[in-house]
Amino acid sequence: MTIAEFAADEDAPTLRIAHLYPALLNVAGDGGNVRAIQFRAHRRGIGSTVVDIGLDESPDFAAFDLVFFHGGQDVEMSVVAADLQRKSGALRDAADAGVVIFGVCAGLQLLGRRYIPSSGPAMEGAGVLDLETRGGSQRFMQHAACDVTVAGDSATVVGFENHSGLTDLGPDAAPFGTVIAGAGNNGVDGTEGARRDNVFATYLHGPVLPKNPWLTDHLLVLAVERATGAAFVPRPLDDSIEDRNHQVALDKAIANRGQRTALQPAQMGR
Repeated sequence: MTIAEFAADEDAPTLRIAHLYPALLNVAGDGGNVRAIQFRAHRRGIGSTVVDIGLDESPDFAAFDLVFFHGGQDVEMSVVAADLQRKSGALRDAADAGVVIFGVCAGLQLLGRRYIPSSGPAMEGAGVLDLETRGGSQRFMQHAACDVTVAGDSATVVGFENHSGLTDLGPDAAPFGTVIAGAGNNGVDGTEGARRDNVFATYLHGPVLPKNPWLTDHLLVLAVERATGAAFVPRPLDDSIEDRNHQVALDKAIANRGQRTALQPAQMGR
């Protein structure tokens, strides 16, 4: 089902965007990532069509330019994981074909090989990324930041982490970023998220793209170049509001630097 469409200017492309399981996976408003990239494309005259991909659907993901796969709790994840097996082959084919795939939290975990919760059976992932996640005893929950490099260009990406999963990357996955503040993938090795080719995945909620226009535009460039087969240089936009939100989030992350969670144990007694 098409959920949002922006018409393109004359001679401009229209991006084909797939939004995986939007009714099940939308923790912390992650669906705002879709709106952010549509909005920044629209401001440059680029059209977009977003299609919801739900349970029992098996689309050809290689027919899209960009795929979003967002966060959810273990209950929703178990439902998605059972359904995901019918989509896994098509997702791997799309990743191999250069489709831009952006995953957040549960999307990161289920793009990997396996998620093993603290209780209950293991959930098989799509195998798009070489990583495995197991449930931990501590919840990482705070503002976080990491250094990210895309196409030789580097910047700080900010967001809010909220997960107890411990993710380890295999040899065929690189980290999405290097932790500046927060726990990252596991609170130990300094990695945050994962990537390979045009697949990017992170633990950062927020939603993350509205307050990181640098990252949004890099994803947009890759998607437009996928759609057109030609190089694309986006014209600059007024990012004063986005930059202010980015700085507020970065300040909060740095203020908690060195901590693993902003949660404090419950105080008992009167």
